[in-house]
Amino acid sequence: QYSFQENGWGAYLAERLVRKCDVVNRGISGYNTRWAKLILPRLITESNSADSIAAVTIFFGANDSALKELNPKQHVPLEEYAANLKSMVQYLKSVDITADRIILITPPPLQESAWEKACLAKGDKLNRCNATTGQYAQACVQVARECGTDVLDLWTLMQKNQ
Repeated sequence: QYSFQENGWGAYLAERLVRKCDVVNRGISGYNTRWAKLILPRLITESNSADSIAAVTIFFGANDSALKELNPKQHVPLEEYAANLKSMVQYLKSVDITADRIILITPPPLQESAWEKACLAKGDKLNRCNATTGQYAQACVQVARECGTDVLDLWTLMQKNQ
C-alpha cells in the first residue's frame, strides 16, 4: 500500500517504466494471504488480464509470519501460507496470466530491535521474529519453484549486505 510514497519501490518502478507501461498498485496494508486470495478475483478478472497485464507481483509473508500467540489476527500458519500463494498463482493462470508474468516476492527480513521498539511504543510485545519470517520466505521460494514462476528473494538478498 505504501510503495508509492516518496522513495517507495512502487514509485521507483513506475518512474523506470514511464511510457512503457502503467504500474498499478493493489497493495492493502495489513493484509495476509488468507485475505488477499479472497479479493484477488475482484482485482484481476479474465476480461482485464491476458492482453493488458505485463506482470503481476505477489508480495506477502510479513503479516502471515506474525507470531500466532501475539498477533493472531494477521498470523497464517506456514502450510496455509504456501497453499494460499499456490492458489493465487493458479487463479492468475486460470485468467490467462502465464507463469512467466507472475513474480513471487518473499517477505523481507525483519530488523527485530527496530520492530520491538515500535511494538513497545504501542504498548505491545515483539510479535514477529526474523527466523520465523525466514521460514515463510523459504516457503515462498519453494512455491515459486513448484509453480514455475520467478521469485525475488528479498529475505536473502537484503541480509547479504548489512
